[in-house]
Amino acid sequence: MVEYYEFELGKAADILVRDLFEMKPGETFVITADTESDTRVVEATARAAFSAGAKPMVIWLASPLGVGKAADPMLPEEALVGALNGADAWVEFNNQWLLYSTAYDRVMNENKRLRYLCLVGMNVDMMVRCIGRIDYTTLAEFITTLSEMTVNAKEIRVTTPAGTDVVFQNMESATAPLRGFPNKPGSHMMAGQIGWKIVRESVNGKIVFDGSLVPPIGLLKEPVTLHVKDGKIMEIEGGSEAVQYEAWLKSFDNPNMLRIAHICWSFNPGAKLTGDIVEDERVWGCSEWGIGNHPGMPAPSHSDGICLNSSVWMDGEQILDEGRSIPPKLADLARKLGKQ
Repeated sequence: MVEYYEFELGKAADILVRDLFEMKPGETFVITADTESDTRVVEATARAAFSAGAKPMVIWLASPLGVGKAADPMLPEEALVGALNGADAWVEFNNQWLLYSTAYDRVMNENKRLRYLCLVGMNVDMMVRCIGRIDYTTLAEFITTLSEMTVNAKEIRVTTPAGTDVVFQNMESATAPLRGFPNKPGSHMMAGQIGWKIVRESVNGKIVFDGSLVPPIGLLKEPVTLHVKDGKIMEIEGGSEAVQYEAWLKSFDNPNMLRIAHICWSFNPGAKLTGDIVEDERVWGCSEWGIGNHPGMPAPSHSDGICLNSSVWMDGEQILDEGRSIPPKLADLARKLGKQ
């Protein structure tokens, strides 16, 4: 009996292994997952890796009760580091992610040949929509074009219909590497997101999450508003979910858990808001803010929040209008991707 998306999942796994990772015969490909991961995604990817001539190794873990460094006490750190230091490529399907954990930090520092791709919480439906059915050539051109505009700007303003209104400055010589193509060593994310370096202390204004907030909530029933001054969260407003979020941040008793870590633009034509953060971060036209742990700003954990339908100004010129591209080249590429 054929299972849901049986054929489509196989194609998506082949694209992941052959086209994105560009796995070569004889390379070691480690897949990590936990007891909350989608078994079919793990098995399809292992089959695709073996078919490509690679040597797949699947590591199943008990699901930690936290993510990032909050997961450290529950992880077999030495065993994980030992296995991953011997790998050429690593895809993470863990739902309670290893990203930003001590094991992750050690491996990325020690194994300089490792190609890592963060696909935390990946499921069959998301893998088909966000990997298997994507026109990567056009998406790469769209992302590259918008990335160049972004890093060449000095000051950026972001607003949303929900009430976000925040400004910040870019770091000098900021870069926005093309994400989603883990064919070179380093840490990579799923395609459809633009990340770059900002001056964190320059972030001022109001950030209103109206999509999802992970951890600790998931899909939001009501907006959560952050009042930010010089990159630090000064006040959190909203209903019961805002109270829950503030309590979670402060439970770590670490000042960096109240600091802005990063911002990203989100553009994957297959993504939809589901509560799974790796997909929510790529919903077309949203902006995503990271809070807490980040390279150069250690903290016990990390959280990501989604601001839907973002409008963006770069040095006073409007580039996005509630998620819709304004510059003609961007608008044309968006239409090719079935958006706008």
